[in-house]
Amino acid sequence: MSKSRISVHRLTLAAVIAAAYAGLTLFLPIPQYGPIQFRVAEAMTLLPFLFPEAIPGLAVGCFLANLLGSPYVLDWIFGTLATLLAALWTSRMHNRYLAAVPPVVCNALIVGAEIAYFSTLDGAAFLPAFAMNAVTVGLGEALVCFILGTLLLRALDQVPSLRGRSAGQV
Repeated sequence: MSKSRISVHRLTLAAVIAAAYAGLTLFLPIPQYGPIQFRVAEAMTLLPFLFPEAIPGLAVGCFLANLLGSPYVLDWIFGTLATLLAALWTSRMHNRYLAAVPPVVCNALIVGAEIAYFSTLDGAAFLPAFAMNAVTVGLGEALVCFILGTLLLRALDQVPSLRGRSAGQV
């Protein structure tokens, strides 16, 4: 019985994270798509540092947000892939202050390449467009993850029932 309750708890946590990610992305009136992004929901990509259940929640939430907010099928796939890879990598980080690095790197490279592809259609201008988009996407991601994401982790440390989950992690 306890095992099924844990499974229900984990599934529920993943669903809440998916809904929060999709909702924040779709309903905040700030740039969420394109070469200049400030996707507040990406702060949640640091959650796998504390909760493995966040990994599927983030992937599903990102997919739903991209499916409903972006007209590009490639964005549904590669945007979701960037978030999934970032979440998996973040879950393996041993330092909370470095937990923001995987989302920044994954989104700068994958989403930056995706936007460059859309804007140049794989022509000679792809590399300069990729460099520019990687910088702009990476900068927005860095601001969100290093500021909001680390504040989110710090806030979760203040919740007494969650303190044991991050014990021993710097």
